[in-house]
Amino acid sequence: MCFRVTLAALLHVAVAAQSAPDQLTWFKGNLHTHTLWSDGNQLPELVVDWYKRHGYHFLALSDHNVLATVDKWMLVDTVIARGGRRSLPASKARFGEAFVETRTGAEGKQEVRLKRLDEIRAVLEEPGRFLLIPAEEISATFEKRPIHLNATNLGEVIAPQGGSSVPDVIRNNLRAVAEQAARLARPILAHVNHPNFRWALTAEDLAQVLEERFFEVFNGHPGVNQEGDAQHASIEKLWDIINTLRLAELNAPPILGLATDDSHSYHAPNLADSIPGRGFVMVLARELTAAALIAAIEAAHFYASSGVLLDAVTFVDKQLRVDIRAEDGVTYTTRFLGTRRGFDASRQPVVGADGQEAPVTRRYSPEIGATFAEVTGTTPTYRLRGGELYVRAVVTASRAHPRPSWPAQREQAWTQPVGWELRPR
Repeated sequence: MCFRVTLAALLHVAVAAQSAPDQLTWFKGNLHTHTLWSDGNQLPELVVDWYKRHGYHFLALSDHNVLATVDKWMLVDTVIARGGRRSLPASKARFGEAFVETRTGAEGKQEVRLKRLDEIRAVLEEPGRFLLIPAEEISATFEKRPIHLNATNLGEVIAPQGGSSVPDVIRNNLRAVAEQAARLARPILAHVNHPNFRWALTAEDLAQVLEERFFEVFNGHPGVNQEGDAQHASIEKLWDIINTLRLAELNAPPILGLATDDSHSYHAPNLADSIPGRGFVMVLARELTAAALIAAIEAAHFYASSGVLLDAVTFVDKQLRVDIRAEDGVTYTTRFLGTRRGFDASRQPVVGADGQEAPVTRRYSPEIGATFAEVTGTTPTYRLRGGELYVRAVVTASRAHPRPSWPAQREQAWTQPVGWELRPR
């Protein structure tokens, strides 16, 4: 689905004059996807086909520490063991018998060659309608803590970089991405993945890595601890803590929030698995190219969603307005959240069972990420009153998510923080 919009639909009106209205389109995409190239369980061409058939305009295949640009053979038994008994027949039925290449390997067992990106592009890409973008989940660690970053539109594989601390590892990997982008003269988007996966990253970690501008505020994998627990803040709470620390203490711009699937499982709609169709971004761009999409994301012309669609997000004359694409029988509640200047800046460590400070996000005042207003309807607005560090909106639908990651999940959409540009210097 493509939505034509007016100039007022630009997320940041400061750049509106640079683009004609008929050049701007909303494009739906997923930036975090796995296949048999790493720990996914489906042939890559069938994964890409699923997203295209379900109305996505772009997809980034982001397997761990690999790009699908070389020849790779896999045992058919391995494909079947991951649940893909019907994968080869399904690919033959969709793309033709000759598309699926098999051979007898050195041990006398059947192998299938996984399709490269260029081969998948040849049969599924359509200019202006569907785009496949090369990507990698750079999967590093620090003291057994998984530190994963996605790099979208890579030209070469980037080996995971180490470091002396969690922030140092993130910085080193971001530097490797920036080096490749400069050397190859191509835009590459880097973002931090699932901070609560194995409780790897804290808000304090991410706040101090000012080079990082994007992270996953929603990840559809059921194992990423989206809602936190008694000891750990939810990912949305992390977002508000990060941005409050950046704006109030580090004099730095906020981090922006993406939504992704992090899909691995494609053979049956088992809600306990990391299935597709849970999280995506809607990007307002001039055209469906990697360069245009990345430029739009870097300019904050996008929102994150787990199902709710927006026609427009505007911030004009200190007023944030959200225009929701309403669906019959569904009601919408929008919370406008943020932190005000002069907030309670106290924070307390979380103490573990051993009496020592646990390596988790500290506990902060509820004045961080406070709800400024709650509005029902399809055109909610909030006008800044003069003391806000920033404001963002989260829209929650009355409809349950059709593929929930946790019980009672509702479809939502998240806008980016605004108003911070107006703060006193």
